[in-house]
Amino acid sequence: MSPASSHSPHGQSPLRTVQVLGGGNAGSSQHVRSLAAGLVARGVRVTVCAPTDADSAYDFTGAGAEHVPIPRSSDPGSVAALRAACSNADLVHAHGLHASFRAALALSGRRTPLIVTWHNRAYAEGPRAQLLRVLERRVVKAAAVVLGTSSDLVDRARRRGARDARLSAVALPAPRGTLGRDESDRCKTRAELGATDRPLLMAVGNLYRHRGYDVLLDAVRAWRGLDPEPLLVIAGEGPLRAELQGRIENEGLPVRLIGRRDDVDELLLAADLALLPSRWESRSVLAQEALHARVPLIATAVGGVPELVGDAAELVPYGDAVALGRAVVRLLGDPERREALRERGVRQLATWPTEDETVAQVLSVYDEFTRPRPLT
Repeated sequence: MSPASSHSPHGQSPLRTVQVLGGGNAGSSQHVRSLAAGLVARGVRVTVCAPTDADSAYDFTGAGAEHVPIPRSSDPGSVAALRAACSNADLVHAHGLHASFRAALALSGRRTPLIVTWHNRAYAEGPRAQLLRVLERRVVKAAAVVLGTSSDLVDRARRRGARDARLSAVALPAPRGTLGRDESDRCKTRAELGATDRPLLMAVGNLYRHRGYDVLLDAVRAWRGLDPEPLLVIAGEGPLRAELQGRIENEGLPVRLIGRRDDVDELLLAADLALLPSRWESRSVLAQEALHARVPLIATAVGGVPELVGDAAELVPYGDAVALGRAVVRLLGDPERREALRERGVRQLATWPTEDETVAQVLSVYDEFTRPRPLT
């Protein structure tokens, strides 16, 4: 019997799963929504434990799951609330380091299997870096299996002592904006951003140090002499906004910070190039959306990016502003290369798992760690 059909055979009750999500970045939140919908369609009972605003944004209840609001990790009541929500679960699946740590605490003393998916890695320096290593070791010790969305995350889990760590690439839904958009929509978005008669470069992501935006601003000097001068637009919010805005104003950079947006797919469709300058990424949502939108991508060769994009993007070393700037100038001046990247992107998309394949793989993992459940 295939994994997709073995979760509720005759004489057994439906599998009861709890999906635990912390603050939730876009990738993990979209994955949980997709996973919940696929599991429910296969007869699995799904409860999603996540902050209220996460359900508002990703509509877990609309996917057929029960949503239990759980305070964020900083709230002292979150572990107790999670423990209560998991009381009748056959299996708990936590997404991300902090959500996994809270799930491990909530399941302490119980025999409920804990599945952990690492979608990304946390960043910290100094004493906090040591704390993160402690959390990672605690999580992998408690987990029956750790699923990493890129090979280096799997390796990281093994280094931390995971008894079982596997690659589990996840599928994200195709961005809704890739359908039904025409040239007039694209022109309208470009006009809104101030790029009617100039190249538009798009970067997306929270304004944190590891995103590499300081390097990106350094790279701007490479294209300042072009005519027309390209405009760089960064969509995202975070603690570096004031610092970045100060540099933009003091150096007169052709850059706009537009804050957090819920129309990233439309922004990408209007762009000439997408830029991903991060210190590290796993299965970058921006990279996936750029390839779906057929927008040429320039990204740092870090983490899971090379295995995700293959030859469908220009890859540069992290922290090398000169290489990043030259790649932008070279690609803007080479329409044949841009078209080649678009075509390679279409082929690369076909190598990624579908949502159905992702759900089937996760169900096969669930089957390994759950016993037959007699009807009650």
